[in-house]
Amino acid sequence: MNPEVVTIGLGYIGLPTSALIAQHKTYVHGVDINQRVVDTINEGKIHIVEPELDGVVANAVKGGYFRASTQPVSANVYLIVVPTPFKGNHEPDISFVQAATKGIIPLLKEGDLYIIESTSPIGTTEKMQQLIYQERPDLKDQIFMAYCPERVLPGNVMYELVHNDRVIGGIDEESTTKAIDFYSKYVKGELHATNARTAEMCKLVENSSRDVQIAFANELSLICDKADINVWELINLANKHPRVNILQPGCGVGGHCIAVDPYFIVADYPMESKIIGTAREVNNYKSFWCAEKVKNAKLDFQLRKGFKPSVALMGLAFKPNIDDLRESPAKYIVQKVLQDANDENYYIVEPNIKEHSVFKLNDYREAVEKADIIVFLVAHDEFKNLEIDKDKIVLDFCGIN
Repeated sequence: MNPEVVTIGLGYIGLPTSALIAQHKTYVHGVDINQRVVDTINEGKIHIVEPELDGVVANAVKGGYFRASTQPVSANVYLIVVPTPFKGNHEPDISFVQAATKGIIPLLKEGDLYIIESTSPIGTTEKMQQLIYQERPDLKDQIFMAYCPERVLPGNVMYELVHNDRVIGGIDEESTTKAIDFYSKYVKGELHATNARTAEMCKLVENSSRDVQIAFANELSLICDKADINVWELINLANKHPRVNILQPGCGVGGHCIAVDPYFIVADYPMESKIIGTAREVNNYKSFWCAEKVKNAKLDFQLRKGFKPSVALMGLAFKPNIDDLRESPAKYIVQKVLQDANDENYYIVEPNIKEHSVFKLNDYREAVEKADIIVFLVAHDEFKNLEIDKDKIVLDFCGIN
């Protein structure tokens, strides 16, 4: 039996999306270039950390509604959910979207629905339309094409995929309607119709807005450090104003969305995106600043104590309570600190992953007990309410206390 839906990309969004659709007894064929990922899924297991996902995938595979392979097959709906990183001078790279699209072009037939969910520069859906029509002119005006970006929070994906509103933009009104009909089977949130270019821009604007707001908080933290003011207390008091809602500072901004998407706007509209571009610079600088603070703390400790400190670096993920290290400022800081290492002992901690290809990971309790300097980079739940000796130096870049 041919599947109803083919999903290209089985990562942090593609796998939950596939599992959700299959949960509704729709046959889904997932595609990923990583054979290990494919094998893991076909065993009814998952390769990422996401609450509730493991049970949904296990049931979908067991029920025969979901299987994975490295090659696409014929279906009626094709979802493109592949990475869109940047290259060179922070220019967006849509080569994965292009490759995924080329892979299904021979399979497309009249009446099929093609949807891009990958975060993409403005005009990507139209470019893929041209690509398809160039290779398959017989499909012109015979298939439906739309763009529908995800807008979920890691750690709560399975709930938000269902309950969050979605913005859906087709290359024409018929495509928009067709895509809305598809998502309405699985999404309880409101489905907002628009065109493809607006939907693409909407995704970029949402994450750029967050980036700008975080940059304001991070800039405040830099100012408060020099002014000898507790930034956490300051923001808490300022937010008592009924029309003020300052976000919390951190050690930078990470993840595939907020740390990347603003560049998609800046790359195409450099003269018009001054605030967006500056926010990116501020948030990137905050990570460098944190690494320098660790370096200075080590030097100060050695001057005062006469020996080199041991250092606990707490967290590698880009946000609390997940295993996702993509564009993580914490990981950057750890790398930067280790580059400047001078025979100190380091305890690197990430409780949400079992092992790392570069870093030797330590138990968080052991790290806190043995380290002279404790650096909180990510506010994981495990790090809260830890008992820390008063003689230890604590650098808190994420408001853990």
